[in-house]
Amino acid sequence: MTAAKKIPGLTYADYLHLGGLLELQVPRSDPPEHDEMLFLIIHQTYELWFKQMLHELDRAGPLLRGDKLWAALHTLRRVRTILKTLVGQVDIIETMTPQSFESFRNRLDSASGFQSMQFRELEFRLGIKRKAVLDYMPEGMVGRAAALQRFEDPTLIDDLHVFLHKEGFAVPDDILQRDVAEPYAGDERMEDILVDAIRTRPDVEQLLESMLDIDEGLQEWRFRHTQLVRRTIGDKLGTGGSPGVEYLKKTIFVPAFADLWAVRSRF
Repeated sequence: MTAAKKIPGLTYADYLHLGGLLELQVPRSDPPEHDEMLFLIIHQTYELWFKQMLHELDRAGPLLRGDKLWAALHTLRRVRTILKTLVGQVDIIETMTPQSFESFRNRLDSASGFQSMQFRELEFRLGIKRKAVLDYMPEGMVGRAAALQRFEDPTLIDDLHVFLHKEGFAVPDDILQRDVAEPYAGDERMEDILVDAIRTRPDVEQLLESMLDIDEGLQEWRFRHTQLVRRTIGDKLGTGGSPGVEYLKKTIFVPAFADLWAVRSRF
């Protein structure tokens, strides 16, 4: 009997660390409930996509500040495409019925998607900074420090303001030098600049439309996620006492880029 040949060099499994990756889906129900595996994989996949979107947005910021429009535009379009994927994944988890979820829900204990620090990072990076959210980020939570740093850091809209300034648009100094830890609610002066940019610079218009695509995509995902929670647990509180559907409904149409929405009626 001949010995099996050894695969030389780096393998597919080695590169992707499949040995560890495929062992991360550990149901807590005993015996394991069938749909708990789906629940684990969907949420772990979401966290990976959140990581990728943050990776892309962290590239887009320096590109905008470096006046590299086309590279930034390519990066932002990738973020929008990922958001479409997140929305599509809701269709998969909606195949899980309320009865199926209830069969293992108590095993989640105090764990809740409301505790996703990467999603908070994503919100803060896009400029959705609500101080009330910080109350749901107690010390000891994994990823808390990174999320709090995002809260203090410039947002994508701040990157856009710097880009427009470098392109010769008269962005007011008080906007360029604003406290970036505070939410940016929009400014009529910026609306005037955006209208001018859209009318005179087709390349900048593409950038602005891509940013609006991301904003709309995030709202679309919020809507689908809200409906998912609604059809799965109804008006119950979320796991760990999180606010549930009524809270989620209030977040659906919260814009990241208020000025970009405000100018739509000016054409």
